[in-house]
Amino acid sequence: MKIAPSILSADFCRLRDEIQAVESAGADWLHVDVMDGHFVPNITIGPVVVESIRKVTRLPLDVHLMIADPDKFAPEFIKAGADWVSIHPDTRKDPVTSLKKIRELGAKASVAVNPDVPLNKIEACLSHLDMILMMTVFPGFAGQAFIEDVLPKIEDARKLIAQRKLPILIEVDGGIKADNIHRVLAAGAEVIVSGSGIFKTPSYAETIRKMRQAG
Repeated sequence: MKIAPSILSADFCRLRDEIQAVESAGADWLHVDVMDGHFVPNITIGPVVVESIRKVTRLPLDVHLMIADPDKFAPEFIKAGADWVSIHPDTRKDPVTSLKKIRELGAKASVAVNPDVPLNKIEACLSHLDMILMMTVFPGFAGQAFIEDVLPKIEDARKLIAQRKLPILIEVDGGIKADNIHRVLAAGAEVIVSGSGIFKTPSYAETIRKMRQAG
């Protein structure tokens, strides 16, 4: 299991300190939620901030593009230091071309699957993926409640990957905390994204320790 704290829930007045704190607490990756105010209603950060984050941590940067035009901006985020890039396939007529480009530029490619998007929508992408990001909330805002109905779909995604014999990770994001992470892991998750579940707790190290114990 890899744990990727989502900086969307961090204190942006102290972002460098927050990043270094979760790194010291045992985080494996950093998750960066990018929103453009079009594909989702919120607006967050751009490549300049990712470039600044890259300067203060050696952790892999896992960038989730909740944006209407990932083809335009994915190269900028990769240049800024993104190691993983997730796109929403419903933003592209041909997501396979977008995923190939992400890989050509040196990053790992992923698709994000919203709670209401069936897995058959991403089957054509599978051979071009390094990871599937299963959303257990609807993207756009931090601090939402975990949607339990997605758990069977995570299990189905794991079965689909096994059937195809592909080296694809399953990442899960949305409402995951120390008290429900065991259910997500049991469903097949390998990378856990947690924002408020880590950053809104008194001790990041203790929270991450509890999460690891659940696995």
